Amino acid sequence: MIGPDKKKLYPNENIKTVCYISNLPKRANVEIGDYTYYSDNKKCPEKFYDNIEHHYEFLGDKLIIGKFCAIAEGVNFIMNGANHRMDGITTYPFNIFGGGWEKVTPTVEDLPFKGDTVIGNDVWIGQYVTIMPGIKIGDGAIIAANSTVVKDVEPYAIYGGNPAKFIKKRFNDEQIELLLKLQWWNWDEEKIFDNLEMLTSKLGLEKLTERL
Repeated sequence: MIGPDKKKLYPNENIKTVCYISNLPKRANVEIGDYTYYSDNKKCPEKFYDNIEHHYEFLGDKLIIGKFCAIAEGVNFIMNGANHRMDGITTYPFNIFGGGWEKVTPTVEDLPFKGDTVIGNDVWIGQYVTIMPGIKIGDGAIIAANSTVVKDVEPYAIYGGNPAKFIKKRFNDEQIELLLKLQWWNWDEEKIFDNLEMLTSKLGLEKLTERL
C-alpha cells in the first residue's frame, strides 16, 4: 500500500487529535470525501458531527465535503434548521414554546432555505470558522481562522474576516483553470505518491505542467 490507509479513522495511530472523518459512522445528509481530516486538540475528533448545527433530516439539506480537505478545530457548519421565519413583523419563534403558541408553527415552505452547503476538494478551513447555510466553497480555497463565511468562495481564493471577504487568489487565472482541469485529488494513490514533491513545492505547478 502506498500512503496512509484512507479507511482508518486515525491515519497516524500516534496522533489521536487528527482523524479521517469519512470513516466516522455515517450520518444522514452528510457526505465526506476520502482523506479529509478534522483536527481538534480540545476534544476527540470523533466529535466532528457536533460541529454541524441545526441539521434536521426532515429539511433535506446536505453538507457535502470533498476530498483532501483540512478542517481545524472549532469549525462550525450552520445548517438551514437555524433559520427563523422572516416575512412577519417578528422573527421570534413562538411555536417552539407551546402553551398554545404552536398554532403559528411555520411550514417548511415558510422558512428561508439556502440549499446544500458544499465544500470543494483540497480546501483548508482555519480554526473557529463559521460557515453559514447554503455556502459553496470552491476547490483549493483557504478560509482564515475566526472567519464567518456568508457568501460563496471561488476556487483557489483566500477569504478571511467577519464577514469573510476576498483577500487574494492563490494563483493566476490560467493556473487556476489548469488546476481545476487537473483535479489531482481524483488521482489514484500511486500517482499522488509519485507526484508528491511537485504537489507540495513552490515551483510544483510549473513542473507539473511540464510533465503532463
